[in-house]
Amino acid sequence: MIIRGKTILVTGANRGIGQALVEEALSRDAKRVYAGTRVPLTHPDERVTPLTLDVTSAAQIKEAAGIVSSLDILINNAGIALYDDLSDRAVLERHLAVNLFGTLGVTRAFLPHLTRSGGAIVNNLSTNALAAFPLIPAYSISKAAAFNLTQSLRALLAGRGVRVHAVLTGFVDTDMTRTVDMPKASPESVARAIFDAIENEEEDIFPDPMSQSVAEGWRNSAAKALERQLAALAQGISNGRD
Repeated sequence: MIIRGKTILVTGANRGIGQALVEEALSRDAKRVYAGTRVPLTHPDERVTPLTLDVTSAAQIKEAAGIVSSLDILINNAGIALYDDLSDRAVLERHLAVNLFGTLGVTRAFLPHLTRSGGAIVNNLSTNALAAFPLIPAYSISKAAAFNLTQSLRALLAGRGVRVHAVLTGFVDTDMTRTVDMPKASPESVARAIFDAIENEEEDIFPDPMSQSVAEGWRNSAAKALERQLAALAQGISNGRD
């Protein structure tokens, strides 16, 4: 999956990692980059097509899917992270609406395009999908759910020629982590690492120093082995039914 000549959609493209992904795709000679944002966006490069896309709006998702004629790579980057203590269910529901159901809704809408192109889905998650950060537990819960969604889609779509990648970021220097006083990777370096990993067809992507410190442990873990075993079991059952 070489980025050059490909058509890419990035949600949450107006800032942070999303904005950096748009610029990195352009630097790698992407043919077209659809930039999905909740607020109006302008870009000087004619290869960028802004899309009004609130991932919690079924109407906007449907409209965006109608505008995009073809797609090679969908990057589900839009997300929210709010400090909470799980005392307010509405905060958890808000995280799930964006980080889980938003990702699912956008994926389902653009899946026909990706099936035709033999494309890829890239879900920007977090190392908090593997271990909760207790200052943002609702965010951590939503990312863990989105990681499970990613693993499920990976198995379900393999037979349709669509690859599914999980991006497990550590701390990145964005608005979300502005108040966190610790070393953080730049969005630009993370975007480069994400596209490098997509081109290398890495399933689980660890794009920054913090996440890379747990990468080997995850890839050799019992949990990763179990993911593969269950995917193979599901495929065998499905083949038996056929």
